[in-house]
Amino acid sequence: MSLLRSSPPFLSTSKKSRSPCLPLQSHPLTTCSTRRRLGGCCRIVKLRASSKRRCSATMAICEGSTSSSSPLQDSMLYARAFWVSKSIIAWDADAGDGSCVSSAVKMLLCYDIKIKLEESNERLPEHVTEKFPHIRDLKHFQVPPALDVKTILKHQLAVAVLRLFSTEAVSLFLWAPTAQDVNVLIYSEPEGGDPLDFIELEESHGVWSTKGPVTWEGCYYVYEVTVYHPSTLRIEKCIANDPYARGLSADGRRTLIVNVDSETEKPKAWDNLVDEKPNLLSFSDISIYELHVRDFSASDNTVPSDFRGGYLAFTLPASAGMLHLKKLSGAGITHIHLLPTFQFAGVDDKKDKWQHVDIFVTVQYKLNALAAVLITQTRYAMLESFPPDSEEQQACITAIQNADGYNWGYNPVLWGVPKGSYASNPNGSCRIIEFRKMVQALNHIGLRVVLDVVYNHLHASGPHDDYSVLDKIVPGYYLRRNLDGFIEHSTCINNTASEHSMVERLIIDDLLHWAVNYKVDGFRFDLMGHIMKRTMVKARSALQSLSKHNDGVDGSRIYIYGEGWDFGEVAKNGRGVNASQFNLSETGIGSFNDRIRDAMLGGSPFGHPLQQGFITGLSLEPNDHDHDHGSKSTVDHMLAVLKDHIQVGMAANLKDFVLTNHEGQEVKGCEISMHDGAPVAYALSPIEIVNYVSAHDNETLFDIVSLKTPLNISVDARCRMNHLATSIIALSQGIPFFHAGDEILRSKSLDRDSYNSGDWFNRLDFSYNSNNWAVGLPPKEKNERNWPLMKTRLADPAFKPQRTHILAALENFCSFISIRYSSPLFRLDTAKAVKVRRDVYAFPF
Repeated sequence: MSLLRSSPPFLSTSKKSRSPCLPLQSHPLTTCSTRRRLGGCCRIVKLRASSKRRCSATMAICEGSTSSSSPLQDSMLYARAFWVSKSIIAWDADAGDGSCVSSAVKMLLCYDIKIKLEESNERLPEHVTEKFPHIRDLKHFQVPPALDVKTILKHQLAVAVLRLFSTEAVSLFLWAPTAQDVNVLIYSEPEGGDPLDFIELEESHGVWSTKGPVTWEGCYYVYEVTVYHPSTLRIEKCIANDPYARGLSADGRRTLIVNVDSETEKPKAWDNLVDEKPNLLSFSDISIYELHVRDFSASDNTVPSDFRGGYLAFTLPASAGMLHLKKLSGAGITHIHLLPTFQFAGVDDKKDKWQHVDIFVTVQYKLNALAAVLITQTRYAMLESFPPDSEEQQACITAIQNADGYNWGYNPVLWGVPKGSYASNPNGSCRIIEFRKMVQALNHIGLRVVLDVVYNHLHASGPHDDYSVLDKIVPGYYLRRNLDGFIEHSTCINNTASEHSMVERLIIDDLLHWAVNYKVDGFRFDLMGHIMKRTMVKARSALQSLSKHNDGVDGSRIYIYGEGWDFGEVAKNGRGVNASQFNLSETGIGSFNDRIRDAMLGGSPFGHPLQQGFITGLSLEPNDHDHDHGSKSTVDHMLAVLKDHIQVGMAANLKDFVLTNHEGQEVKGCEISMHDGAPVAYALSPIEIVNYVSAHDNETLFDIVSLKTPLNISVDARCRMNHLATSIIALSQGIPFFHAGDEILRSKSLDRDSYNSGDWFNRLDFSYNSNNWAVGLPPKEKNERNWPLMKTRLADPAFKPQRTHILAALENFCSFISIRYSSPLFRLDTAKAVKVRRDVYAFPF
């Protein structure tokens, strides 16, 4: 029997189709004879597929046509799909003429019946490929289980790619007021090949534009911008992506023309998600769990190898990781904060280019599911053979750290497109639908999603770097300059200038894009203090104005927060009023409270690693043989001051909160000073404070406790300190924030900056068998100075928690989160409500 792969008779020309199943013409496929070949003993039904004919909305066929040259008849001569079992059709669905239409639904057609085929992410089953090896590379499509197969097999069948076209043209716009010329190159492929079209854009008031045919949809493009570039003092021809890109090819080499509102880019029931969001009555009800996409599943053997480390790992409800998140959600955690998921540099989008420590890993994508699991279990055999305090592990990891699959992602290239390395296919629109599936899956287990956005800097600049975008289009505008005209680098590299109106507009437009098109529920701003306060206030207002009726999202439930550190060229409002901690009062924007963190742990991330704090043993469990804190009276005074800081933090760091300080005086939070004289308290509302004791930056909570406490205390005592820290955060007013693994004693083997330390040092074990302690000295680059301190601790087996410790930590954590949500008194939403309960936050000792 034959199935046809054809598009022409079934095209829709509606301006905006909302249905994934297009209206089907009622005429039967009488223009081609049916050729049934049941395959005899082969038991394989061969299905018709179309010729490689360019399809467009103008190629509809008149009903009843019997012309031998009709496109439909022509396409019926080919059979490229195979019905190999009751539930599986194997089909080379991408075979075609190279036209660039991505908005396509794969259908099974039988007279008036249309059945949508779901493409599987898995390969064809082994029993199929063993019997029919010649089709092993075809794609796997699932036939709906309720389909009456016996009945439809009696009729002529076709598989079809039904393409959704707009009657309007594709329009491109680029703001480039200093450019001399702008051209666009249209490609049919994600890389290589000659352009299909080369179009000169027309300029009006600094905006360059052109219109093209709808057949551009699904194509890729780049701009060629002729512009003077100050870094070279020359007129340059710059090849750049679109700053407003919504799709990309692998590694962002070209921009994809894609309609993100197309039904084909949406998971099932995506538009219903706005009404399925977990309840959130007030921002004061939020609690946040910070997680890296790859960390979540890269080491999880309950996740198929092809899904590990990517978006789709979140769609497996029975995986160890998802069961863990369900437990946290059940206890009360409301939001998952994902480290950067936009297109960033540092990780190749093509997984086959990744390098691995163990050679076995290179074949795990080519084997069946069982073999993949076995390989993953032995992938680290060499690393595991080294001593726990050895330098060898880090040497192996750092040798490939810029060529493996790991990076935190704070290397922004394009802000508006999901990262390709987390998708099963970095080309085309796969990353769009898989990201949406991740958001949908997390929402369905009671967790809202926060994106980590990095608008403060860009990874690259200049006219030639492949990862440079904005600086190629309007050189000298998007990046902040010093008085000598050079780019500021205080954030890390290539600081952006949100004080410029079009930079501000790009940031706000990007936020709205993620909120509307991906239905995310919040944004965490990296180095928010380097962004102007005006920009942040406008962004919050724009997000809050989104409505279910107009935008398909409830913007009033979107929370934004970030790092309000005040340093570099923006310090003390050096470039305008910036979004620093002290400037954000009364904005409703949250900022991280480093005061409570430092008081609890001791010192700061930039101080001596052995300086102790309230929960790490200051005065009570001194490590005076390692670090001299001073005389007993000095240490006791330090501890008393830190208690004041913690009291203020537990009261949401409110400026006007009145407490009795360590000297017995009644003072406001803003009258208590830090070591540099700055006030401890700066907020006017509980929702403006994000309390935390650990995050992705610096050591994990368990690691910093293990580093700062005396060598002779027990691992039981260290676990209790870990629990004390998380419980204080859990019961404080404001927004509690936890780093993934705080609740299971997570270790990174004392690594203070694991941004590029690979899966080995960043492993999360949701089987609870290990917390990843003592897997070697951490990478030399950021840790070598403290290796002597670390070696002693890593070599001592008494430091390592057992499974019983990990399980107890998890239960204790969930218990205190549950307590937080047992009463609204732990989640007060106004400063007044907190201040009238001042006695709750007084330390009884």
